[in-house]
Amino acid sequence: MADLSLEFCGIKFKSPIVIASIETTNSPEVIRECVDAGAAGMIVKTLTDIEDMARLTQNSKYAILNEKNEVIKGKVNKNFVFYSRSGYSSTGFREWVPYLKELNEYAKDQGSHLIGSAGGKTVQSWIDISRTIEDCGLPMVELNFGCPHPAMMPGVHGGSMIGQDAAVAAEVTARVCEAVNIPVVIKLTPDQSKVMDIARAVRDAGAAAVTATNRYTGFSVDIETGQPRLGGPAGIGGVWAKPLSLRWVNRIYTELGMPITGSNGIYDHKDVVEFIMTGAPLVQVGSVLMLKGIKHLSSIISGLEEFMDKHGYPDIESMTGIASRAAVKDYGDQFKKPRMHSEIKEETCKNPTCTICIQTCFYDALAQGPDGVMALSDNCIGCEMCTQTCPFDSTSMHTTTEEQRSSQKFYQIPEEVFETGKFEKNFDRGIKLAKVR
Repeated sequence: MADLSLEFCGIKFKSPIVIASIETTNSPEVIRECVDAGAAGMIVKTLTDIEDMARLTQNSKYAILNEKNEVIKGKVNKNFVFYSRSGYSSTGFREWVPYLKELNEYAKDQGSHLIGSAGGKTVQSWIDISRTIEDCGLPMVELNFGCPHPAMMPGVHGGSMIGQDAAVAAEVTARVCEAVNIPVVIKLTPDQSKVMDIARAVRDAGAAAVTATNRYTGFSVDIETGQPRLGGPAGIGGVWAKPLSLRWVNRIYTELGMPITGSNGIYDHKDVVEFIMTGAPLVQVGSVLMLKGIKHLSSIISGLEEFMDKHGYPDIESMTGIASRAAVKDYGDQFKKPRMHSEIKEETCKNPTCTICIQTCFYDALAQGPDGVMALSDNCIGCEMCTQTCPFDSTSMHTTTEEQRSSQKFYQIPEEVFETGKFEKNFDRGIKLAKVR
C-alpha cells in the first residue's frame, strides 16, 4: 500500500491533502469535521485586524457557474466556475486564541495539523498575528499575499497589493520571519505578471515555502438582466484555472527549487496528482468542499491512494515534480523529438457523413477523396489536432521513420525559416460547408 505521508518544511504530514484557508476553516466546529474526515492539515481562514475585510465576509456572495455561464443549482460537476466575494475571518484574531489552542490539540491527537493564516493592516499587524499563531502552538503560518479582494476595499493596502510589489512583499516576509520561529509560507497572487519576482523575493527574505496560487479577480455578466454578477468584480477559481496554477508551480519548482503548496484547481484526486507531479507535494483543497461537503474529502484521499497503488508509486516523493523534470525547457528541445504523421482508420471512419477532421485540419493534410478522407502525409506536420476532434477515434498518430522521411512523401521542414510557394499549390479540401451535414 502506498505511503501518503510526507515531510514539508520540517513538518510530517500524514497525506498531501490540507484544507485551504476559506470558509470551511472559519468555524471551530467545521475544522473539527475536517480533522475527522482525515485532512492532514487545515489552514485557518485568514486572521486579521482589518475591519473592512471582516465586514466583507459578513457580506459574502457566491455564484457557482457552469460552462455556459449559468448558475448551477444542485449537482456540481467538474466544470464549475467558483465566482465569489468574501473577506478574512469575521472574528478578531485575539478572540481565536483559545480556539486555536484547543483545535491544535484536537488535530494533533489525530495526526493532523492546524496551520495559521495572517493578513494584517500594517507590518506590525502581520508580526502580531503571526506571533499569536505561533504562541498558540501552531506549527506553521501562511501569509495571505494573494487574496483578490483587499485591493477593492477602500483604504486597505494588504493582500494582493502586497503580493504585487516585490519590495513590500520581501519586507513583510523578512519582518515576520525574524519575529517567529515557525515556517512562514507566502500565498502568491496570480493577479500580476511578476509572480516569479515575488516568489524569488520572499524566498530570499526567508520564506520557507510558497503557495501557488490564490484565485484570480474576475468579472461575470448575467446576460438576461445585463447586470454584473455579485454587483461587480469578484474572486474566481475552479478546475478551469488548474493549468494556470500549474504553470507557476512548474516554474517555481524548476527555477527556484523551493517548497510549494498547490492551490486553485482541485476537484478530485486526479487534480491532486497533477499538482504533485508538477512539483507541489502538499495540496490545498478548498472550493469543492464548499460545494460538495466535507465528506468529499475522504474520496480525494482514497482516490489518491488507489491511484498510487495502481501506478506503482510507493510514496509522494516518487511522484513529486516528475512532470516538470520531464518538460522541455524551451521549444527548441521539442523540435528535436521524432516527427509524427496522421493516419485514418477507414473501418471506423464515418465519412462522408462526418467531415469534422477535414474542417479542423488547417495544415492542408486532410481532404475529401472519392472513397473517404485522404491523409496527405506530405503536408501533415503532426500537430495531433485531428485526433482531438474526431468523434469516432478514427485518426491516429504514428512516428515518421527515417525511411519515410527520405522518400519525400512525408512533411519536410524547410531549410529556410519561412515556407515559399506554399499557396501556389491551390489546395482544395474538397468539401462545401453548405452541403456538410
